[in-house]
Order: sequence, then structure tokens, then C-alpha cells
Amino acid sequence: MSDKILIVDFGSQLTQLIARRVRESGVYCEIVPYHSAEQGLIDLAPHAVILSGGPASVIGEDTPRAPQAIFDSGLPVLGICYGQMTMVAQLGGEVESSSHREFGRAFAEITDDSALFEGVWAPGERHQVWMSHGDRVIRLPEGFRAVGVSEGAPYAVVADDVRRYYGLMFHPEVVHTPDGAALLANFTHRVAGCTGDWTMAAFRKQAIDRVREQVGSGRVICGLSGGVDSSVVAALLHEAIGDQLTCVFVDHGLLRKDEAREVVELFRDHYKISLVHRDASELFLGKLEGVSDPEQKRKIIGATFIDVFDEEARRVGGADFLAQGTLYPDVIESVSPLGGPSVTIKSHHNVGGLPARMNMALVEPLRELFKDEVRVLGRELGLPESLVGRHPFPGPGLAIRIPGAITAEKADILRAADAIYLEEIRKAGLYDAIWQAFAVLLPVRTVGVMGDNRTYEFVCGLRAVTSTDGMTADFYPFDSEFLGRVATRIINEVRGINRVVYDVTSKPPGTIEWE
Repeated sequence: MSDKILIVDFGSQLTQLIARRVRESGVYCEIVPYHSAEQGLIDLAPHAVILSGGPASVIGEDTPRAPQAIFDSGLPVLGICYGQMTMVAQLGGEVESSSHREFGRAFAEITDDSALFEGVWAPGERHQVWMSHGDRVIRLPEGFRAVGVSEGAPYAVVADDVRRYYGLMFHPEVVHTPDGAALLANFTHRVAGCTGDWTMAAFRKQAIDRVREQVGSGRVICGLSGGVDSSVVAALLHEAIGDQLTCVFVDHGLLRKDEAREVVELFRDHYKISLVHRDASELFLGKLEGVSDPEQKRKIIGATFIDVFDEEARRVGGADFLAQGTLYPDVIESVSPLGGPSVTIKSHHNVGGLPARMNMALVEPLRELFKDEVRVLGRELGLPESLVGRHPFPGPGLAIRIPGAITAEKADILRAADAIYLEEIRKAGLYDAIWQAFAVLLPVRTVGVMGDNRTYEFVCGLRAVTSTDGMTADFYPFDSEFLGRVATRIINEVRGINRVVYDVTSKPPGTIEWE
């Protein structure tokens, strides 16, 4: 196994970004909540430990702490924001509530050499960083020294070179700290001595070997949605166990235009995978009739999907395992140390579950990967770029892009508008520059005049965002000519829409989708 880093999560919404940056440097890492960190230290046997940020205050009562076993292990430790402050406090330093808080863009002045800075920063330089703290360190433990300061933090960067302990008051994992990834790589490679040999080719081989060992001669049934995650799972399992795999594709009537046909053609006709295609659109739309609450929609779709899938699985018969496209963020969210908004934001990942009546064990070959890594694995497996590089699409499909009650007519209207929008984005060569783009059928009708006729039709909202991590997003700056062309096509070609608007709001962590 490759070198490993353990990341201790104190509840920061940015903890997953730390892991992504570490993996991008070729080092495998795992996240564990602080209350399970001692066991994680034993299970993972890492080369180093990173302590994440978090929303708590070190000076408060009963706030999270790192287990003493980490500091007794002799391993290098990097503390980030809250992680730095709890490390300092636990080792004999002092933290106070600051009258000069720092949130957002700030600048760190480098005051001394450090292994973290090698080849990146030098003493006397001043560099942009991203801060998010209301407390600050005011006294260092024995053995530490300050190597960087900021306006609000006299110990913005600290180091104990003998024990290989380092602390940053800023967040190196975000893009707003331009040199952050290089600083993290210095910790994992120069300080911890990791080789950076974790590759997707190696993961592919390991995943296939694990599937074969787990499944043996058993049979596997896989829910195939046509999205990136389930498609990569299907391709990987097909390579691992061949004809022992059967895929079930449930069409809930809320897919994008031509998506059902494309899924069948690719997996049944091209890859020759045993595929059951169930068109259950009438059943789903019937159960959704009159339902407007978005969470209720998700629950109905999730529960109905399980019922339909279970029905088809029984028809197939003889399956010993159920394959799921569970990703690492889903695993992390399920054990979030402090709860927080992510549980609500990502509720659509946790709808339903595996009923005991299905009597199957789970196969989850992607549970160690982030979304961007799944795309890399898909390319490694030879899946077409049109599928691997497609924009994210939610499990409930168009249901969460039709605020208010859902009807077959509304779904058809939205499908047509969305297809035109994405077609024009591709024509303009912008698809890969945008992280996610989609149309929304707003729950309002407006009066318009088309030719000599007065119309009373829906408003279509368009959204396109850029993102480097899938957590924060900003709107894509289309020019007016592009937006005019798209709006004209939608109004002319889609009966039922007479007005188009474009959303230009930015989104904080976790709210990429419209809802």
C-alpha cells in the first residue's frame, strides 16, 4: 500500500478539501472524526497526521481535542486553524479570543525559514492566504517558534522542527491561498517523507482485486442511473467479474433528454453488460402528483426507487451482492463529528437505504474516492469522455429543478429547454469550462406577447457555475450575445415558456444545486 496521511476532522466544512489536495499530490489519505482518531491512527498506520479546522473555540468548555496518542506517536503533525490552536493548547501554549478577527483574504509575512516553505516562500516575503478565525495563539509551547505572522495573528505559522510539528492559522486547502497546495505537498513529501506514488492505475488494480475477493463466485446486481458514479461502478465490476454482474436501470421519468436511450445503447449494446431497463416513469410521476416540498420529493423518489429496484432484483433472482456508487464524501458526511449543515445539504445522498428484506451484502468499490477521482478512474477504465466529463446530475433528477408540483408536462418542457441550453454551451466550446449548468422551470407564469397572441406561460431559469472543488461556486459570466441566443431558441422552440432569466448569484459551500 502507498504512503498514507491521517486527517483528523474537527467539523470544518473544508476538511474534504484538505484530503483532495493531499491526494492530488499523489498521497493517499483518509478522514476520521476527532473522537475516532485514536482508532484511526491504529487502523491506518499513517506517515503523518493533519488536524483540520473547525467551528468550535479552543477556549470553550468541552470542545474537541486531538487524542494524546497522536502526539505520543512520533509522527509529523500539521495543525490548520482550529487544528493549530488545539495542538498549541494541548502542548502547553495559550490561546485567547481575539479583538482582531480575520475572515477571508489576508496576508502572511514570512519571518523565518521552515520546511513548509522550501521552494515556495522565503523570509521577508508577503503572501496572500485565506483566514477564518476569531481566536489566536498568544503563547507557544516549548520547542515552537514563529515563522510567519499576519495582521491579526502573531503566530500565523509556527514550527517545532525537532518534533516535526507545524501550525497554520490560515487554510492552505482553499484556492484563495494560491500557494496552499504546495505548502501541503511540502508537509507530506519533505516533512513526512511520502513518495507520492498513489495513482489511479494502482487504485484500479486494487479495487478489482478487492471486488474479486469479496464476490468470489457470487452474483452482483448494480443500480445503474447513467450518472458518472454508477457508470464507473458498472464498468469496474464488469472488468472484475464479467457475466456475474447484472445492471438494473430504473427510468423514473425525470431524466434528461435521450438519457435512457444513451444508457441502454452504451451498456447493453456496446459493453454487452446484462442490463434490465424498467420504465417506471408513470409510477414515479403518479406518486409525486401534488407534492411541492423538495425534501418530500426526494424521499418519495428514493423510497419508490428502492421498491422498483427490489422488484426487478427479485425477477433477476440469485443476486448475492448489491453494488452502490457510494463516494468518500458520503462516507465522511455519515460520520460528521459535529453534525452541521452538510447533513441537510446532502440529504439526497442518504434517502432510503438497503432494506433487510433484500438479503444482499453491499459492494462499494468507489467509497474511497472523491468525485473528481471517480472521473479519472472512468477514463482509466476507457469510458467515453461524453459520460465521464458530464456535469453532475442529482439522483432525483429534474424533480429538484421543478420547484412546486411536478407533472409530466412540466418535465417535458424542462427537458426540452435544458437540452437546448446544454447544446448551445457545447457549441460555444464552454462545456468543460463550466462545472455544472442546467435549466429550472420556475413555479410562476408570466404574461407575454408572441406575434399577435397573448401568452401565459412559465419562466425558465438558467444556471451555470464554475467550481474547482464542488463545494463553493461562482456564476459563469456568459456574454449577452450567448444568453440572447439561448433565450431566443428556448422561447421559439419550447412551447410553454415565454421568458428566460439567468441566475448570477454565487454559492457558499454545499449549495451547488438550485435548491
